Amino acid sequence: MFYGDWVNICHTASKDGKNFTRVIQANGKTGMFTEGPGNNTRDVILLPHAGKWFAYYTAYPNRQGMVYVRTTGDFIDWSPSSVAAYGGRAGTNAYSSECPHVVKLGDGNFYLFKTQTYGPFKGDIRKRDAPRTSIYYSNDPMMFGINQDDRYFVCTLPVAAPEIIYYKDRYYIAALNEGALDGIRIAKLTWVKK
Repeated sequence: MFYGDWVNICHTASKDGKNFTRVIQANGKTGMFTEGPGNNTRDVILLPHAGKWFAYYTAYPNRQGMVYVRTTGDFIDWSPSSVAAYGGRAGTNAYSSECPHVVKLGDGNFYLFKTQTYGPFKGDIRKRDAPRTSIYYSNDPMMFGINQDDRYFVCTLPVAAPEIIYYKDRYYIAALNEGALDGIRIAKLTWVKK
């Protein structure tokens, strides 16, 4: 299981899927890699492709949210970070690239889902925009656009923090409950050609 500790991306291991032990790196710490202190490195997801694992995550250097990607073949040695997505309609504020999730369809079709807003919190007097996640398409898993919506942008969905699940020959979308953000809802998902 891979996770962010708000500074680093780390991982933990389990033999039964219930009891996990943090993996300590050669330097005696749990962090495998980071975009630096204060940049809020987090929200990692891994995707297998072409004999490697692609780790997508978010961070906000200079309070500008970006989706980063690194690759590995062994979970020990990681490539340098590369910005996979930034800017465009999704914006450039600290929270413009939340919860990145990449799905691979077929041999070379990749879709990046990244959240900009989560919606209102129940009982919270702060106003929030409706939930919004932007979707980008690419045939290169390392690039979903740097202010290039005309080339990569597909659409937006009124959901927050979605994850796509493929189970028994069917796709599902899981996302936070609207409003109170007090749970997760799941619905069937169908891919349609434009």
